Amino acid sequence: MTDYLSLVSDLIRQARAAGADAADAVLVNGTSLSVASRQGKIEHLERSEGRDLGLRVFVGKRASIVSSSSLDPAGFAALVERAVAMARVVPEDPFAGLAETWAPPDGTDLDMADPTEPLPDVLAARAAAAEAAAFSVHGVTNSEGAEAGYSRNEVVLVTSAGFAGRRAGTSHSISATALAGSGTGMQRDYDYHSTVYFADLDDPEKIGKSAGERAIARLNPTRPNTAKIPVIYDPRVAGSLLGHLAGAINGAGVARGTSFLKEKLGQRIFAGGINIHDDPRRVRGLRSRTFDGEGTPARARMLIENGVLTTWLLDSRSARQLGMTPTGHASRGTSGPPSASTSNLYLGAGTLTPAELMADIKEGIYITEMIGMGVNGVTGDYSRGAAGYMIRDGALAEPVAEVTVASNLMEMFANMVAASDLVFRRGTDSPTIRIDGMTMAGG
Repeated sequence: MTDYLSLVSDLIRQARAAGADAADAVLVNGTSLSVASRQGKIEHLERSEGRDLGLRVFVGKRASIVSSSSLDPAGFAALVERAVAMARVVPEDPFAGLAETWAPPDGTDLDMADPTEPLPDVLAARAAAAEAAAFSVHGVTNSEGAEAGYSRNEVVLVTSAGFAGRRAGTSHSISATALAGSGTGMQRDYDYHSTVYFADLDDPEKIGKSAGERAIARLNPTRPNTAKIPVIYDPRVAGSLLGHLAGAINGAGVARGTSFLKEKLGQRIFAGGINIHDDPRRVRGLRSRTFDGEGTPARARMLIENGVLTTWLLDSRSARQLGMTPTGHASRGTSGPPSASTSNLYLGAGTLTPAELMADIKEGIYITEMIGMGVNGVTGDYSRGAAGYMIRDGALAEPVAEVTVASNLMEMFANMVAASDLVFRRGTDSPTIRIDGMTMAGG
């Protein structure tokens, strides 16, 4: 078995010897396997393996990055020579440098690697079972197929400051997409699940049946009249609102002045009682990690506490720009510099059930699918296509499609109410969310 830590450490030593004042390198070693079934037949079976190496060197305040798919030590000298030569001619970056907040890995085991790799036949059987379950739902007329997958990734990070760490993780997944109706009246919907361990994955029959039932429920949609109404976000799409928040509190955007939240640190931007967490230390969490892409220890943080914005998401560069300390959110690949990103991001559960959350709504909309990315990160203006169901007298009613919901994220955050149905399922997770006063544009 290749000792990747020693291999990457040797690359760093060569970079320093060649004239780099500092350097770091990341190696990503990945394997993936997927099997798709459509109309009862295997549509594709793919297996891929890849190893990528990225070297970043600093010469003074100048930095360069080179990458390679070859791990042959015989090629390291040329890789280092190219990186150092590039760094000597690029413009200076006053905020460049390794993270000063690195620390040796603490040995915490987050149980992120399932030791068992499923055989292709097992994945094929799961995909076929999911599609068959979708077709068993009365009214399902076609299928876009079902897919079962597995992947394993190992990441090694070494820096000249002294950090050397390795982490490995696996992912198992199952998905199905069903079609109902015919011609121009055809509707589609899907379901999926992804876990670290195979044993935690939903049964394929459950996924397929759910996809079929969702597709049937969307038949014969209407286009309601334009109105200003309460909007309920299903958990499957509610996480997108957390994604908009994460983008707005990314330190790079704040430093550039391009975020609508740039002046809001320490202020209440959500309703009282709203708590939004980022927890990289969750055992078997889909995005868990003990250290970030610069070697800074990752720890659980409350990004929003009782409605108040408590922090930016900072890698070392954006932290220097803002005169702050990195928050352990740096993420990087092999061909680009680190940038801030969340891990296991979630909105804390509220006290009302989804039924109680919508019980007093005379007319509203329940959204199950979002379309497009009409969000202005500078102003917070929000306008996205949506589909789902009307809410009438506190209950779900007829399906609707081809509508747009619009507002401003500042107003949406201030009016957000969370239900009690939080389930960790997607990496970015949310309970059902209610937001009053949004504009629905329909027919």
